[in-house]
Amino acid sequence: MSAESAVVESESGGGLRRKRRPYHLFESIPTRQYVLIALLSFAAIFGLWAIASYGKWVDNLFLPTPTQVWNSAVSYAADGTMWQDIKVSVTRILLGFLLSTVVAIPVGVLMGVNKKFEAAVEPPVDFIRYMPAVAFIPLTLIWFGTTETQKIVILFIGVFFQEVLLIMDNVKNVPRPLVDMAYTLGLSQWRTIWKVVVPASLPGIVDTLRICMGWAWTYLVVVELVGANDGLGFRIQSAQRYLDTPQILIGIVIIGVLGLGFDFAFKALYRWAFPYLSVRGK
Repeated sequence: MSAESAVVESESGGGLRRKRRPYHLFESIPTRQYVLIALLSFAAIFGLWAIASYGKWVDNLFLPTPTQVWNSAVSYAADGTMWQDIKVSVTRILLGFLLSTVVAIPVGVLMGVNKKFEAAVEPPVDFIRYMPAVAFIPLTLIWFGTTETQKIVILFIGVFFQEVLLIMDNVKNVPRPLVDMAYTLGLSQWRTIWKVVVPASLPGIVDTLRICMGWAWTYLVVVELVGANDGLGFRIQSAQRYLDTPQILIGIVIIGVLGLGFDFAFKALYRWAFPYLSVRGK
C-alpha cells in the first residue's frame, strides 16, 4: 500500500481514520485546487477593499468604493476612450517588447556561449542597466520629442539590458555534455548553437520573456506619464490632477488585468511548447 493511501486505525470511535500526508516542497496540486485558491485570494483582496471603503475606514476621496469605481468604468467604456487607451498602450508594449526581444535573444545567446563576446558586451550592459530608464526620459524627449519613437526607446532601455543578461544565464545553464556530444558528432560551432544550445535553453528563455513583460508594463506607465496624450498611464495622470481616484483605480486595474492576460499567455505557450517538462506553477 502506497504512502498516499495509507490508512491508520483510530482507537477513538473504533473506526478508521485516513491520515493526511504532509505537503512536500515543489509538489504539484490539481488545477482545480490551484484555480480555487487563486480566486479566493482575489476575493479576499476585494473583500478588504469593500470593507475599508464602504465602512468608511478610509475616506472615499482616497479609496473609492467598488460601486464608485464600477460607475466610473462604465462611463469610461461607454464613450470609447477606454478601448482607445487600451489599444494604444498594448501597441506600445508589443512594439517595445518585441524590439527588445529581437535584439536580446541573439546577443544573449552569443554572450552565453562565447566568453570573449561576453567580456566585450556584459560590462557596458551592466553599466547601463543600473541607470534608471526614467532618467533617460528628458534626453529622449530632446532627441525624439513626444513621439511614439521616444516611448519605444524608453521601453527598450527599460527591458533590454535586464533581458539580455537573463537570456545569457539561460544559455549558460545548458548542460555541457550536450555541447560535447554535438562536437563528437561533427557539428560546427554555429550548428551546435542552432541545433543544441538554443533548443536546450529555449524553455528558460520563454520564462525570461514572461518576467520581462512585467517590467515592460511598469515602464509603459512611466513613459505615458510624461509627454503623452493618450494611453492608460496618461489617463491615470490626468485623473490625479482632478483627484478622480475611481479613474485612477480603473487604470491600475486594467493594467493589472492586461498584464495578467499576457502572463497567462506565456504560461500557455510554455505548456504547449514544452509539454515534456514539469511546469510547476507555470
